[in-house]
Amino acid sequence: MSNSERASYIRGLMDGMELDPNAKETKLFSAIIDLLDDLSASVEEMEDGFEELSEQVDDIDHDLGDLEEEYYGLEDDDEDDEGCGCHHHGHHGGCGCHHHHHSGEMTFEAICPSCGKTIELTEEMLEQDTMLCPGCGETLEFDFGDDEEDEEEFPVEETEEDEE
Repeated sequence: MSNSERASYIRGLMDGMELDPNAKETKLFSAIIDLLDDLSASVEEMEDGFEELSEQVDDIDHDLGDLEEEYYGLEDDDEDDEGCGCHHHGHHGGCGCHHHHHSGEMTFEAICPSCGKTIELTEEMLEQDTMLCPGCGETLEFDFGDDEEDEEEFPVEETEEDEE
């Protein structure tokens, strides 16, 4: 039974009680039931609007995925994402979490801001928060508090492990 139907049922119960229409209590009950009718209608309109909007967003998401595949020339490749736990797919394909999954280990790539050397990192190395650059010996710090700022200061990019 919908909310509107329930409000109508309550109105019917009140009408069946044959209350004095001039009594203060009857006026109060009538006002409450009018409010229930209005709220029920509003909720139904919002639910309909939400459903329509949700369908439109799904259509836009599907169209955007098609455009991304066409523009970037990428196929939807879920094989590398197994075991990741990520639930979003970025515009560059894959899970979008800036790592690759090969041989059960995630690897990352970073570029030293001092010497420009590309460094391949494991998740375990990143958990230590700092390391020495093998090229110049500078201490590198990893802070993942705000992705946009971190990418500017010390970019971490996804890499693929060499197949053996």
